[in-house]
Amino acid sequence: MPDTPPLWTSAEIEAATGGRLSGAPFEAHGLTYNSREIVPGDLFLALKGARDGHEFAVSAFAAGATGALVEREVEGGSSVVVPDTLGGLEAMGVFSRDRAPHVRRGAVTGSVGKTSVTQAIKAGLDLAGPAHASIKSYNNHIGVPLTLARMPRSTERAVFEIGMNAPGEIAPLSRFVRPHAACVTTVGPVHIEAFADGEAGVAAEKAAIFEGLAEGGTAVLNGDIAFAHVLDEAARRAGAHCVTFGTKAGHDARLLAFEPALGGAVVRAELFGKPLDFPLSQSGFHWGLNSLCVLLMLDALDVPLDTALKALAEFQPLAGRGQVAVVTGPGGTFTLIDESYNANPLSMAAGFRSLGARPVPSGGRRIVVLTDMLELGDQSRALHEGLAGPIDAAGLDLVHAAGPEMKQLYDVLPAARRGEWRETAAELAADAATLAGPGDIVMVKGSNGSKASLVAKALAALGG
Repeated sequence: MPDTPPLWTSAEIEAATGGRLSGAPFEAHGLTYNSREIVPGDLFLALKGARDGHEFAVSAFAAGATGALVEREVEGGSSVVVPDTLGGLEAMGVFSRDRAPHVRRGAVTGSVGKTSVTQAIKAGLDLAGPAHASIKSYNNHIGVPLTLARMPRSTERAVFEIGMNAPGEIAPLSRFVRPHAACVTTVGPVHIEAFADGEAGVAAEKAAIFEGLAEGGTAVLNGDIAFAHVLDEAARRAGAHCVTFGTKAGHDARLLAFEPALGGAVVRAELFGKPLDFPLSQSGFHWGLNSLCVLLMLDALDVPLDTALKALAEFQPLAGRGQVAVVTGPGGTFTLIDESYNANPLSMAAGFRSLGARPVPSGGRRIVVLTDMLELGDQSRALHEGLAGPIDAAGLDLVHAAGPEMKQLYDVLPAARRGEWRETAAELAADAATLAGPGDIVMVKGSNGSKASLVAKALAALGG
């Protein structure tokens, strides 16, 4: 068992949830709803999803869980019984937040870049003192209260990712966090099939993050987007102090230039009216504005500028979000850019632009391997076909594609730019050896659900 103070005692869980202890008192040093992730000392949350978590309580105790949060008594160990386990988790999240009033909390949402910006903020918080953040993309009705409930008492600053798939999801999650600073990275045509008014509805939903702001909180706004006024109006209704980032004069953080460099890029900017140049370990053009969003969030969370710049300089691309590898396969050596975690029209265009700016050796090509963008509703065909313009503007040489939606893009490309097309990512992955040659730079991108990662893994595996 860890030699540290417990994260939770059974008495605190009872107090937080109004539940009833069954069995002996216990202490927990962590918590999870996945019985396969249990480590000794954890609290097991018997949530109901595709399967009823109560079915896995015995195996959770066998793996070392010291207690469980349940709706009915279970065998194998002590538990706290509550009417509803998800409601109990939510109550624990609020209790955890309120028992640590000293913690400065930030919240991040946006159509693109949520996870990377959240983790870059976390990198700055870590350098400034004990910090806490969402792991993976724990940004929904389970992930947000779970992240709150996992927050150690010693935390000084924390940042939470907040996502959505449909209207009405962001505001309740923001109210759980009650952030002192909240940002919207950008707004674009993502999850639009759930919104009758399309992108305008997405903007209003993203702006709802400001409804949970703590009194006197800061709203960090992308001033370049078409719906900037929607964000600004929502933030001011919430009584927020507003700061903006973008490329236009008058922004608190203004991007002047983004210059790709060996191992990353250099950002040239103005921050609160003063010139500021700094390096990044990121090469994607979208990181110009992302980095300014991060700086404004860290400033609002009382992180010194030199600490924030150090964190940005060291922050590496996350898995599936721009990682670069040199692969030496049977046909020669090529560069692989893995952007396979997710995709939408905004991130596609940013990725094409970044790829187009990369120098290639003599004989090398700039190649994209694309799988379907999902959840675009009746705009899907137009948005897929519309990728042809950014591909052409970036001067990319070849497009390989998989999936019925990407076939619509493939069909409107000029013949010289068409590579391979397959019905599924798995079929394209099986032909990975034909997709790249010596000196090529290959970017793989697509929605998580369309399995772009299969192609990225197959290309990486050519290196043995």
